[in-house]
Amino acid sequence: MSEQKGMRLIEFQKKFSSEDACREHLYKIRWSKGFVCPKCGIKDEPFNIKSRHLYQCKHCNHQTSVTSGTVMDKTRVPLTKWFWAMYLMSHDKRGCSAAQVSRELELPYATAWLLCHKIRSAMSERDMKYLLDGYIEVDDTFFGGPGEGGKRGRGTSKDVVLVGVSLDEKRRPKFAKMRVVPDVKGETLKQFANDNFAQGSVLASDGFRSYNALNENFEHNSDAKILEDTECLKWLHVIISNAKAFVLGTYHGLSPRHLQAYLDEFCYRFNRRKFTLQHFERTVNACLCASKLTYHELTR
Repeated sequence: MSEQKGMRLIEFQKKFSSEDACREHLYKIRWSKGFVCPKCGIKDEPFNIKSRHLYQCKHCNHQTSVTSGTVMDKTRVPLTKWFWAMYLMSHDKRGCSAAQVSRELELPYATAWLLCHKIRSAMSERDMKYLLDGYIEVDDTFFGGPGEGGKRGRGTSKDVVLVGVSLDEKRRPKFAKMRVVPDVKGETLKQFANDNFAQGSVLASDGFRSYNALNENFEHNSDAKILEDTECLKWLHVIISNAKAFVLGTYHGLSPRHLQAYLDEFCYRFNRRKFTLQHFERTVNACLCASKLTYHELTR
């Protein structure tokens, strides 16, 4: 991605105070190198149908808008409110609940809930494009309340989440990924690693026997207690603690159905923590590149 310009709150308020300003910004991002018809693929200046906010291809007559085919496709929510929701969700490391978006933007709760989930979906799709690499710490953790019996640890009935965190040369965290899984069996761990870690990465985990399955495709140090690096898994556990504070503090717990979406949101912001003033622009770009998502798909 090209370097994004940072934007403070005052500048954001001034720049995106109208629907036309928001549409113009989306157009510049979506077709930064000139309009390309999404149907025929021909690059040419389109007819601008201002009364309907559409652009018509001069070659195939296909009409499109700046939001068609994106998570904002056919939205009835004003773009100014979309932009505010993106700003709130991307800039506050504690997250922004649908109840807060509903209050701040004067939207019905159901509308705010769907809007937030669409933005989370875009965040998730963006991070799916990247793999963790280098030195990676891996562990499992558990979210939610215990079921009957109240077992703790790996025998619990809570939601199981696998976590991977890549570290830089100074053993500081670079990027993180979290995945809700059915169990911590060897095959599940291998699938998580193959889907999210680049080949050639070096993994570190605790001594739980299931992690031995990672030896098949990766160099793997499987017992933190005997590793020379006494700091092993330190940052991973810090990030897990932050994720749990995010879930409990902002949302007071989550249903298993949508837990993955909120973990993706947490990782998205964490992975871009060094680009504080660029969060909004990066989120707008993610929303323009993401596929459509409907209420039915979220609730089925």
